[in-house]
Amino acid sequence: QVQLVESGGGLVQAGGSLRLSCAASGRTFSTYAMGWFRQAPGKERGFVAAIKWSGGRTYYADYFKGRITIPRGNANNTVYLQMNRPKPEDTAVYYCATETGERVGVRTIDKDCWSQGTQVTVSS
Repeated sequence: QVQLVESGGGLVQAGGSLRLSCAASGRTFSTYAMGWFRQAPGKERGFVAAIKWSGGRTYYADYFKGRITIPRGNANNTVYLQMNRPKPEDTAVYYCATETGERVGVRTIDKDCWSQGTQVTVSS
């Protein structure tokens, strides 16, 4: 019942910054958490960041070492992925996802709703 629309993907320069947005609509009252995942060619989809819808606790993959945050917007049920100093290794398709209830944990890829994905290419 939740629809997710992403924006902000494309070609970015290494060492700069990247900001993706994900706007949720529909039956958002049942949302427990929203998160970001990514999948590079030939690799499995993996966790990037997440935020609990109520309370706002955030979770980040250790790989990024403080380079990312997941700010929450005040309107349109929007969350962002802010990535500082992106690297070529960050090139992947990025997805936004929602979880309707605490079931398997925010870091898992077993989610209830997925965005269409947006390609992020980091050039050196």
